[in-house]
Amino acid sequence: MLEVFTKLADWSIAQMGLTLDTHFGQAVHFFIEDTTKIFFLIYVLIFFISLFRSQLSPEKVREYLSGKSKWYGYLLAVFLGVVTPFCSCSSIPLFMGFIAAGVPFGVAIAFLVSSPLISEIAAIMLLSMEGAGWYVAGVYILTGTVISVLAGWLADKFNIERFLAIKIDMKTPQTCGCTSMKEKAVALIKYANGFAMDTIKSIGLYILIGLVIGAFMHGYIPQELFVKYLGADNLFAVPLASVIGIPLYTSHAGVVPIIQVLLMKGVPVGTALVMLMSLTAISLPEMIMLKKVFTYKLLAIFTGFLLVAFIITGYILNAL
Repeated sequence: MLEVFTKLADWSIAQMGLTLDTHFGQAVHFFIEDTTKIFFLIYVLIFFISLFRSQLSPEKVREYLSGKSKWYGYLLAVFLGVVTPFCSCSSIPLFMGFIAAGVPFGVAIAFLVSSPLISEIAAIMLLSMEGAGWYVAGVYILTGTVISVLAGWLADKFNIERFLAIKIDMKTPQTCGCTSMKEKAVALIKYANGFAMDTIKSIGLYILIGLVIGAFMHGYIPQELFVKYLGADNLFAVPLASVIGIPLYTSHAGVVPIIQVLLMKGVPVGTALVMLMSLTAISLPEMIMLKKVFTYKLLAIFTGFLLVAFIITGYILNAL
């Protein structure tokens, strides 16, 4: 099905008088194909995911977890982190909502880590991209899940909840007040369509910026440059990838096209995924937002854990 976007890009550059034999033609083809494909996938995926999200509240999560094991709670938190918004500006308030509703702290931490770390958007984009595919998407989800669950377990084991700065209340989302099944279905469809369109509007600029950068890298930057600094022969490539995104703030949708190019240029999977995770999970703007609810000690523990976890993960994946 996704071949239609390749054919669209082929037709588009032909109409422009461009060919894949030139650097500019390759860059434009990459941009057109990935832009149309990514926006289509985001809309469809978010439309259906938002139907589930419309029924989510911290109180329902607390009730559902009642009487279940903590490991089940960690895994449920990871799942919720995947299907909730994929930036820290929205995951942090929901994290505090879980705390206020009485959800176990470790479960809330697992959610806080997984929400920006693992994205269904990034997974589906990796799945459909040249140079990535099933293997990279699967490794991305699995490693993110392990890191998130481990974070939740360690948070409970060492009782780091005592370093939390404040707690806030979170209002339960209002229902539509509909009475008939038809009214409820129409309301849900309107909500899903509106949420999908709002999502595209909110991250669209990031996607386009990422695609422009990715297209330039794909068409003009030689493979040897990537191999030199981020290749398997550079022992410090993984730590470099883990810290390179700290000053930045971007969405998964914006950075995945860049990660795709890195993979296509020969950068090892572990190094590329470490960069993806660090860009979205430990950026400086996110740390500033977390300081509103974390003490400095907890913020240092949180950041240090993620950096160490990412670096170890990168080395392990590169060694496989």
